[in-house]
Amino acid sequence: MLFNHGDIVMRILSKRQLKELVLYSHQHVARLEKAGKFPKRVQLGPNRVGWVEDEVLDWLQLRLDDREIPNRHS
Repeated sequence: MLFNHGDIVMRILSKRQLKELVLYSHQHVARLEKAGKFPKRVQLGPNRVGWVEDEVLDWLQLRLDDREIPNRHS
């Protein structure tokens, strides 16, 4: 799902797309969100949520960066 706000285009990831990207179960993502260790979901409707792709990609980049600098976020 894409949202266009002026010059800014924002992609929203579904639960399925999120799972393919981060390889975590929905339950684990919910635990990480609750602990403040994962980007928060966006409530799109009464039965629909999504995640801002750029926020998830930034989160993943931090994980990749940690491979180079151990214990950086401990």
